[in-house]
Amino acid sequence: MSSTNSFTLKANNLLINLSTPVVMGIMNITPDSFYSQSRYNHNDQIKIRANEILQQGGTIIDVGAYSSRPGADNLSPQEEIARLDKALSIIKKEHHDAIISIDTFRSEVAKFAVDNFEVSLINDISGGTMDKYMFETVARLNVGYILMHMQGTPQTMQNKPIYQNIAIDITTFFSKQIDQLTYLGITDIIIDPGFGFGKTIEHNFQLLSKLNHFKLLNRPILVGLSRKSMIYNTLKINPDDALNGTTVLNTIAIQKGANILRVHDVKEATECIKLVGKMENS
Repeated sequence: MSSTNSFTLKANNLLINLSTPVVMGIMNITPDSFYSQSRYNHNDQIKIRANEILQQGGTIIDVGAYSSRPGADNLSPQEEIARLDKALSIIKKEHHDAIISIDTFRSEVAKFAVDNFEVSLINDISGGTMDKYMFETVARLNVGYILMHMQGTPQTMQNKPIYQNIAIDITTFFSKQIDQLTYLGITDIIIDPGFGFGKTIEHNFQLLSKLNHFKLLNRPILVGLSRKSMIYNTLKINPDDALNGTTVLNTIAIQKGANILRVHDVKEATECIKLVGKMENS
């Protein structure tokens, strides 16, 4: 698509072509994620969800064992690892070559997932700010890294977040972190502006309107807009009814340069990508 830079991403000894956006399907193995329909805690649920993501056109399965919703309870690393151990065992048994991302900000959890299940990506909501060993761990593991921006922690991030200029502030953060990552030899870096993480509704829409600003960093851009509060609070609905709003914002994100859509609803996101691509190539 003309709206995206041409990137490739290394995963499982494959190169994923990101010149056309791809879909990352969300699998939350938590009891308290904000969208109740995205919680997969039983063996059959995990198996069915993995099949669903891949059959509906998803390229990456993003597995998270720690709820990062605003005000979420803290979880011990041991419990996070135990949840992942069960889920990844099931997924890998069914789909040995699946491209899996682990949603964690803890280096010990990242190491466990890569060493035991050969996951391809570490999706760090803290962008390296909550574990001082994360960057060097990712470098040793030689996997891809999703660098997300968050102001504060999951417990504090919505306590009156403030920016001087949201696009410039986040770009400055990304530049600093990318310098550290590249110094350590990490090359497969994806940036995620972190919609909903330490941002008001107004901040989120400002960020979306300026998304193409981040193309200047010459890194693939991931967006996670799926069923978030910027949609359901604006429309005065609940997350269960936020699919239509998600599709609208995903469409805008693609047109502004998004390379990866992180979503609950894989089928609808893949259709969105196809339709935008058809329009841009006409």
